Amino acid sequence: MEILLYISALIAAVAFAVLVIYLAKTLKASTRTLDNVANTLEGLEKQMQGITKETTELLQKTNTLAEDVTHKTAKLDGLFDGVKGIGETVQDFNQTLKQFSSSISRAAAENQDKASQAVTWGAALFDLIKKRK
Repeated sequence: MEILLYISALIAAVAFAVLVIYLAKTLKASTRTLDNVANTLEGLEKQMQGITKETTELLQKTNTLAEDVTHKTAKLDGLFDGVKGIGETVQDFNQTLKQFSSSISRAAAENQDKASQAVTWGAALFDLIKKRK
């Protein structure tokens, strides 16, 4: 019976040794996997730093472009105000011409008799001058 006790202790020791060997292999495989994960994360961190840098540069360029557009738009506001002023001046000029034309038409209608008489006198005067020559 003592032999059975030694055999069972030997079996337990061998089983424990096999367990330790498989546990060591599993831990080594886990270590390799974790190393690969760490390397992947380092590469990802470097890529994220590059993306962050490019994004920052792009944001700065966008801000510069927005400022430039704002500045140029402000310059165009003056141009549009000038064009508006020219339009108002032309409109005022047209209105003045209409008033002047209306005034002339009114004066011609009121003085039509006088104008007709002046034309008659002018024609008579020209005839008289022709006869003298």
